[in-house]
Parts: sequence; structure tokens; C-alpha cells
Amino acid sequence: MAMADISVEKLRAQCLARGAAGIQGLARFFRRLDRDGSRSLDAGELQRGLATLGLVLTEPEAEAVCRRWDRDGSGTLDLEEFLRALRPPMSQAREAVVRAAFTKLDRSGDGVVTVDDLRGVYSGCAHPKVLSGEWTEEEVFRRFLDNFDSSEKDGQVTLAEFQEYYSGLSASVDTDEEFVAMLTSAWRL
Repeated sequence: MAMADISVEKLRAQCLARGAAGIQGLARFFRRLDRDGSRSLDAGELQRGLATLGLVLTEPEAEAVCRRWDRDGSGTLDLEEFLRALRPPMSQAREAVVRAAFTKLDRSGDGVVTVDDLRGVYSGCAHPKVLSGEWTEEEVFRRFLDNFDSSEKDGQVTLAEFQEYYSGLSASVDTDEEFVAMLTSAWRL
């Protein structure tokens, strides 16, 4: 296992030891580490912040952690990248129910949920903003998809994006049974 992954595992273990509050507190922790207010962490901020938790990294190790989890190539970690790195992986039971919900939405079966897929499952006509004339039904569906879409809101949600959304929620739900029941109810599976 790479040093960057070992460091992230240690930090994740410390957060999980604090329970759901530890995971939910990560955004606050991130803001404390972000000394310059840039809304991203450079290797130095990460290194100093982790040291306060007793997780000592050398400068090259901190740089490796940043490189490993930096998805947008900025050289720093934004909050989304930071949280993605620290969320624990979902169990097979959780992954299965997320996949089932995605499959229900993906009416065309092409691996991407779009506005057209949603039209086959849901109606946006009764949404208050549609009734007031402020939005079209298409806008309701598009905004719904934006909840699951990655940072580039393209109106298409892949299984990976859907799983990423639910991995964040999964981290704050204690048992597989609770998580499965919650998604089964929400998506009427």
C-alpha cells in the first residue's frame, strides 16, 4: 500500500473512532486546516493539520497524499476531494442497494441517468416551481440530477457519480440494515 493510502487510512480510522460525528466533523476540520482561506488544502496545510491529530507526515508524504486524491489537477485538495479520500468504502450490501436504485432510474439501461430516464419514472408536474411557472418539468429533473452529478453538472449521472453521492451518506449510517432500509424506502425498491 502506498504511503499516501496508509496516511489516509490512519486519518480515516481516527475519524471513524469518533463515530458518525467524526465523519460529519470532517468539513469543520477541513476549514480549520485551510489556514489561508483558499477553500483548498496544499501539502503544507495538510501536513500541519494532520500533525495536530498526531499523524506526522514528511513533506514528500503530504505531497503524495495531495497528489493521490487531487482529481482536478490543481495540486491541492478541495473539500470534495478531501471528503472523498476519507469516506470509508461501502459494504457489498450497501453497494448492491445503491446499484439497484441506479438501475431503477436508468430506464434506458445505457449506464447513464438522464432527464429522459427520469421522465419514465417520475413526474415533475406537481413541483411547486412548475405550478408557479418558474421552472419547467425539465428544469425540475435537471436540478434533481445535479444532486448526484459530479462537479461538472452535465445532466448525466453515471453509476460512479451515484455511488460517490451515496458513499458520503453511507459514512454517517451505522449499520448496513439501516442503510439498505433507508434506500429501499426512498427509491421504493
